[in-house]
Amino acid sequence: MNSGILISSMNNPQIKNLVLLQKKAKARKEQGLFVVEGIKMLEEANESGLLVKVYVSESFYREKSSDIRLLKELEYDIVTDSVFRKVTDTVNPQGIMGTVKAPVYSVDKILHEKDAFLLLLEDIRDPGNLGTIIRTAEGAGVAGIILNSSCADILQPKVVRATMGSIYRVPYYEAGDFVGFLAKLKGMGFKLYAAHLSGVSYDNEGNFLGKCGLLIGNEAGGLSHEAASMADNLIRIPMYGKVESLNAAVAAAILMYEAARQRRSV
Repeated sequence: MNSGILISSMNNPQIKNLVLLQKKAKARKEQGLFVVEGIKMLEEANESGLLVKVYVSESFYREKSSDIRLLKELEYDIVTDSVFRKVTDTVNPQGIMGTVKAPVYSVDKILHEKDAFLLLLEDIRDPGNLGTIIRTAEGAGVAGIILNSSCADILQPKVVRATMGSIYRVPYYEAGDFVGFLAKLKGMGFKLYAAHLSGVSYDNEGNFLGKCGLLIGNEAGGLSHEAASMADNLIRIPMYGKVESLNAAVAAAILMYEAARQRRSV
């Protein structure tokens, strides 16, 4: 189905807005929208009821549109290849992109889930790391992700791509007062574990049953003293050789899956 228009200018208002949404976190927040690229991400957005508008390049329209189920059901606009290349955030554009509503989650619902296991992220700056963590969190059965305000914008294109669709399904919440939020969790009976170089091996102190949260800090500097001091236990991943620490996404994955292993056995 295509009852849209052919867009051939970077001055088109829709194109200008796509560029704005790609580049500016403020625009994404104000509009409650973000941009995704690729048929899989668009199909999952549609299944989640979040898809707003679809755009395809001229070459994609000629070569593939008749084979894509999504395009048989929805209206879309065609964009000239030259304009599409300027709008896309990827090196090798797939020829299809769209605007998607930002998911809205109730933090109270996240916190009151029975035996909720939360991932608590402070100052995760690398978009690829953040997206990978979100994707891994879905696989490990995390109830929700709490981020502080200095983490990478969760809706920026590189983060969204790295989630491989998990952005639509993993509840998240940005806590303006991160340390205050940790105090709230402790008041609700959550036990907090912090990944920390001065901690003890997680296989000695990591009991991830019941209501608990796992703190992961900045890729280079780790957790702030204020955040780490809120933890009930500091834990680390034991390592051989001269390795002092692991990539934040790798460390988070190891600890999340240890928690998942323990919780499956109950």
